[in-house]
Amino acid sequence: MRILRTCLTLSACALLVSGCTMLHRSGDTSPAVTQMPADTTAVLNGATAFDLALQASRTLFRHTPAVIIADAADLETAAAAARSLRVPVLLIPEPATTTGPTTSPAASPAVNGEAGDVAVADGDGVNGNAALTEEVHRLGATTEVTVGGAAATWAGRGKHGSTVVAYSAGAKPAAVRPGAPLNGLTVLAADPEISGAAAATAAAAGADVLQLSSADPRVDSATVKALAKHDQTHVLALGAAFGPTDRLRERVATAATGVELPGGGQVVFPGRTMVALYGHPGSTVLGALGEQPLAQAVARAKKQASAYNALTGEPVVPTFEVIATISSASPEPDGSYSIEAPVDLLRPWVQAARKAGMYVVLDLQSGRKDFLTQAKLYSDLLIEPNVGLALDPEWRLGPHQLPMVEIGSVSAAEINATSAWLDELTRSHHLPQKVMIVHQFRLDMITNESQMVTDRDGVRMLIHVDGFGIPSEKLATWNAITAAAPAGVVFGWKDFYDEDKPTFTPSQTMGNTPRPFFVSYQ
Repeated sequence: MRILRTCLTLSACALLVSGCTMLHRSGDTSPAVTQMPADTTAVLNGATAFDLALQASRTLFRHTPAVIIADAADLETAAAAARSLRVPVLLIPEPATTTGPTTSPAASPAVNGEAGDVAVADGDGVNGNAALTEEVHRLGATTEVTVGGAAATWAGRGKHGSTVVAYSAGAKPAAVRPGAPLNGLTVLAADPEISGAAAATAAAAGADVLQLSSADPRVDSATVKALAKHDQTHVLALGAAFGPTDRLRERVATAATGVELPGGGQVVFPGRTMVALYGHPGSTVLGALGEQPLAQAVARAKKQASAYNALTGEPVVPTFEVIATISSASPEPDGSYSIEAPVDLLRPWVQAARKAGMYVVLDLQSGRKDFLTQAKLYSDLLIEPNVGLALDPEWRLGPHQLPMVEIGSVSAAEINATSAWLDELTRSHHLPQKVMIVHQFRLDMITNESQMVTDRDGVRMLIHVDGFGIPSEKLATWNAITAAAPAGVVFGWKDFYDEDKPTFTPSQTMGNTPRPFFVSYQ
């Protein structure tokens, strides 16, 4: 990720050749006038480089004595000119290829702000030329600085009495007087081909421009660190890929905390593989996690995860999958057939895992109690940034079912209610995205599975295929579960040390299609 800052002095300004004296004699000597976006968080929704360049100029400049006119092919030079002269970059439109909505030249900036207004300019043909000409007029620019091929192809050159000069780095014109820098404005750009000119305009206006690897600012660790370091009062995103303003505002607020997941960034998957020990603290019969004390469990989890380091091409995160509520053979006082471990028993495991750079998943075997009710018991742990949630439908019993007699199941509606609560918890505390796992080894364990909501911004849904047996049986289960899963989920795989005959190797485990992002050992 690159951070572009407009800290060039006037003595370092780029230079103009022919016509440079005209810039001094006939050009406007008043300074440029910059302006903050009307809303503290806004998205420019342009779909083309022409659109975004026009919208950035309208949003960030009220007046300028000069403007850069360039073709998209000369963007690098145009950007350098804009940052040197501290004036906007406008792109000449492409030849007409489509028809569509046209922004009136006098329209307000094409910003998706608090009110959700969207206006998109037509960057093709005559409409684009008219919009560009009128933007030069709106800015009050008396000098049009053309870059490269724009000198010959710009159809609106010299209209409204402006002077046209060609840009070069070789001569010394009188410096354009820059406007006040937009301190406190952070501009997010994700696609250089679309946002390059707009980003140059933002840098010329004195904003900090962050070049992101993704339109989600939580994805990249460098972006998270930069947003945490900046003291921004306004955020402007370049391009419709950044999505609705409300969502971007929440993502930026989360990124600005600087709190990252083990392995970096704030989005769970893709970007890491989790390898977990499964079980309950102090129990040797419920899985590998409880077969040793906490410190040794940390070491064992790290050793198991290290076997995957050469197989994924991404960070491998050692993980605890802790059974927080345990299915019981007899009814508890509340009739749930589920033993709820106290938070104080689990907290040391969460704290030790965080200190060791590990993730923790709290697993619920809720018996006759619904998953949401039990999940809320552990909200104090789930507000930790390295803690996610797992639902185990095998042990989600109906009012007349008994554990170990019948296989339980859960409805998509109950899963959705739980994921909605977890999403709200995550967003309200500005936490990194959480994984929410649903265990499954039979199709009927999730009823109405196609109705699962899988696109909540604060939660990443994962279906964990956890059947045991010989390889052909495990693969048949895997293929059936993954084929029936709703779009938007990722998958996990369970290896059993004793019940599998034989246990898959890490290489065999990662050879499954689709690839597992979460692997647990029991």
